[in-house]
Amino acid sequence: MPRLLAALLLALSVVFAAPAPGLAATSTFRNPVNASADPSLMYFNGNYYVATTRGDRIGIWRSPSLATLLSAPEQVVWRDSDTSRNTQMWAPAFRHVGSRWYVYYTASDGVDANHRMYVLESAGDDPMGPYAFKARIADFGEYAIDGEPITHNGQSYFVWTGPGRGQGGPAQLYIARMSNAWTTTGARVAIPANGGCTEVREGPTPLYRNGRTFLTYSTCDTGKPDYQLWMKSIANGADPMVAANWTQHAGPVFSRNDATGVWGPGHHSFFRSPDGTEDWIAYHGKNTSTYTYAFRTTRVQRFTWNADGTPNFGRPLAAGATQQLPSGDPGAETSVINDFDPQVTYAGAWQSGSGCGVQCFWGNDHWSGQAGATATISFTGSRVALLSVRDRGNGIAAISVDGGPEQRVDYYSDIRVGEELNYLSPVLARGPHTLRVRVTGEKNPASGSPIISMDRIEVY
Repeated sequence: MPRLLAALLLALSVVFAAPAPGLAATSTFRNPVNASADPSLMYFNGNYYVATTRGDRIGIWRSPSLATLLSAPEQVVWRDSDTSRNTQMWAPAFRHVGSRWYVYYTASDGVDANHRMYVLESAGDDPMGPYAFKARIADFGEYAIDGEPITHNGQSYFVWTGPGRGQGGPAQLYIARMSNAWTTTGARVAIPANGGCTEVREGPTPLYRNGRTFLTYSTCDTGKPDYQLWMKSIANGADPMVAANWTQHAGPVFSRNDATGVWGPGHHSFFRSPDGTEDWIAYHGKNTSTYTYAFRTTRVQRFTWNADGTPNFGRPLAAGATQQLPSGDPGAETSVINDFDPQVTYAGAWQSGSGCGVQCFWGNDHWSGQAGATATISFTGSRVALLSVRDRGNGIAAISVDGGPEQRVDYYSDIRVGEELNYLSPVLARGPHTLRVRVTGEKNPASGSPIISMDRIEVY
């Protein structure tokens, strides 16, 4: 009898301690985790931080869980009034030195050939700033992009991309010693790097393991589907300023995965799980094989290590693949709804099928071009995001929450791309809501039809 009573009390305690349906923290997430490119992503003091290419500013997003990073607001931490360096601002990278944060980035006056590299310094020990301009760095009088520090044998070095010998554009990696977080000193050294193509050697990023430094970098033009990662490494004790000390690893270490609909994976960063037990890569990729610089979004996935001590990055996962959150991530109250799930109800003429293949979540979607047709999503949460196909044959939707004012959203693109973030709702009161997507029957002049698609719904 006492044993039976104890079991009953335990069962009751589980029932009354359980969270309300739809409000439980989940341990999973799906990509993308940010809607832009060239990510520098890290975990620090209870939050993830990501900075990406924004063009006219430096912006940072912060979230306690990867599961909610996509819905986090951007905080602009730097704009510049100096016209020699306030446009084409690319590829920010974090570095923590003492009690200050440094952001390394590339900028120009609007002419690509005039790109140079710069450093911001934080006022305190907060990755969100505020920041002040600190210096121009590694200026050897010519085109320079994508620089960031590495540490080898206890010495800091700066690695970046510059013109190749006899070539224009970002075709060569360079390294120079650093005397502090914002200054290089002495001559630079070119590091020859293979890449399976001639266009670029860019985005050099360090990875460390057992005293060995790996230098991973992107090749083959970020607009192409074959943009990919290659790697060199150097042993502990060897001088990185001697080019011959770097070992070239054969072939790409991370590249397109047509089977999962991921093209052009690259320009990456590395981070550890919150508990320090797992290694993760953040990178940008596209859900289209078309040659374009648009539609690059930030994705993350865990990687492992080979028996010979080299990293094994695997293959890029599908954008909508459900992954386990990094170990130690607290999770978040999120869920995902597919267009076929009962939370979505349709009125009017809608079609459905799997013709969109790897460009769709779970390989299927719904679509309609009938004016007045609606799709209504019932969800419990405080925010919702819609991800689906954009195409040259798509039109304009009118989207409303809880019967409120409609917001017009154009689903047109001159390139077909899948699982694109088309709509992110305002922050709502926590609880049950309905979101309605109405086909307006309208389209912009470039579009061939007014079709609207329904695919994946992320609930926060």
